[in-house]
Order: sequence, then C-alpha cells, then structure tokens
Amino acid sequence: MGRYLFKRLLNTIPLLILATLLSFALMQMAPGGPENILLSAEDARIDPSRAAVLRERWGLDDPIPVQYVRWLGNVIRGDFGNSYFYRRPVSEVIGAALPATIQLQAAAIILTYLIALPLGVLSAVRRRSRIDRAVTGLAFAAQAAPSFWVAILLIWGVARNADGLIPTHGIATPGVDLETCGLLAVLADRARHMVLPVTVLVFGNLTSLTRYMRSSMLEALREDYIRTARAKGLPGKVVVYRHALRNALLPVVALSGGVLASLVGGSVITETIFAWPGIGRVSHDAAVQRDYTVSMAILLISGVLTLIGFLLVDLAYVWVDPRIRYD
Repeated sequence: MGRYLFKRLLNTIPLLILATLLSFALMQMAPGGPENILLSAEDARIDPSRAAVLRERWGLDDPIPVQYVRWLGNVIRGDFGNSYFYRRPVSEVIGAALPATIQLQAAAIILTYLIALPLGVLSAVRRRSRIDRAVTGLAFAAQAAPSFWVAILLIWGVARNADGLIPTHGIATPGVDLETCGLLAVLADRARHMVLPVTVLVFGNLTSLTRYMRSSMLEALREDYIRTARAKGLPGKVVVYRHALRNALLPVVALSGGVLASLVGGSVITETIFAWPGIGRVSHDAAVQRDYTVSMAILLISGVLTLIGFLLVDLAYVWVDPRIRYD
C-alpha cells in the first residue's frame, strides 16, 4: 500500500502541472481584462492610458510565459496573489467563502447519500413494481429539470406561500447573532436559510446516484454467489444487505471521487441564485469581473481536490472489496 501511495503521489505531479497550465491558459484566452472591468465601473469611456498603467502595475503586460512562471512560483510558496476585484489577497477571499460552501455541500452530500442509496436498493430489490416505476420516473424527471429552473420555482413557491418562514436568499437573518440570540437561535436560523439551496443540490445529485445504485444492485443480485446464498436458505435481508450491497457499492464509490471538487465549484448556480456567500458565488463573480487570480486559484484548487478525491476512492475500494490489493 505504501509503494502504491508513493507512486500515485509521484503521478500527480505532472497532472498538477497540467492543471496549472490549463488554469492559466483559460484565463489568458478570456476576452477583456480586469483593468477594463474596473475602469468601466468608474467611467463609461475607458481611458487607454489608465488601462495601460494598471496592466503595467499588475504585470499583465509581461510576456505570457513570464506571467505563468511568476504565478506558478508564487503558488508553490502558497501565495495566490491579490484579487483585482476584491483588492484583498486571494487566500483571504477564498478562506472567507469556504466555510459557507462546506456547510452547504456537506449537508447536501449527506442527505443525497442517505436518500439515494436506500432508494436505489429498494428499486432494485422490487424491480418492475410500482415503487421501482415511481423511483425511476422521478429520477428521469429530476434529471431533465435544470437546477436554476428548480431553484426559481422553489423561490416563487416559497415566497408566495411560506410567509417568511423559509428565507429565499442569504445565509443569515440580520441581527441574529451569538451575542444577542444565543447558539440555538443562530443554528436554527442558519438551517432555515439552508433549506432551499440544499433542496436544489440534493434534487440535482439524487437522480444519477439513485440510478447508479439501482443498476449496480441489479447486477449484483444476478451473480452466482447470490443464488448460492439464497439456495442455502439465508433470509432475504441478509442476502441483500450483507452479500449484494457491499459489491454493489463499488461503482457508487467511484462516483464519489468528485465530491471534494464539488466543495469548491459544485454549486455556482445555486449559490448565485440564493445569494449564498460561498466559493461558487465567488467563482461566478470572479469570472464576470475578469478576476484572473481568483479564477485561477479556484480552478487549481478544484483540480487538486479532484486528484485527492480519486486517490481516496482507490483506497476506499480496499475497504469495500477486500479482494482488491495494491501490493
């Protein structure tokens, strides 16, 4: 296992370099620049001389290879640079938004797995029943519904009928804090604000995971060892949950490799619509404002988290299926 981990870590080095190249290249190919966005906010007519001064100050008029090497050297030292739009270090911008995204994504991921896995197993065990048809139909219908459309419908429905019980935007109610209201009131207020965005995220992720779990479970139930277990007279629940489920989890575990990456950019639309101050909204604002340093940092962090996520998936395979060895 140690040799395998060492080799995988070595293999990630060229992938990380490729991720930095892609992040930098995407920003360089984007039209416009941060200096134009900032100057256009001050005046409808952009003064070319002022734009040139800003480009020189920020080093944007240097040759592209020089900019890349300078940026990569700073990243290696843990310095992502300063945000052109927020006028703060990128690490502070991302650090301030990351907790909100972790709260949102953690709740959505936990609920998704708690709902999708039992639904997939139930749909497979009761194949061609009314439950199976209902779960499959709901999965197809949900997959056809864009997340922004679902979010807008929820906001419209809640705004008309909930009488303010469920907030439609933001992360907290003004005036609700620890000093004046106490911990329980703050947690309850945060939970109320999370209802709609978490619902949208769960609704979008639930469909694919449920279908994967159903297909994998159906395949496992057709295996010879399942027929042998049933022939021995084992109870149905033992056959399903002790023998079939563990092998059926392998494809589902493979899908979990992108979970860490979703913490950074997996909720751009949802956070923007619900004005949730997380990484997704910061990523959207950085793209709109041509904030190169923030966008490159978010793309790079997403790539690193993706590599880490799939490495953890490989390690989880050993736990799910003891027959797998990396020696």
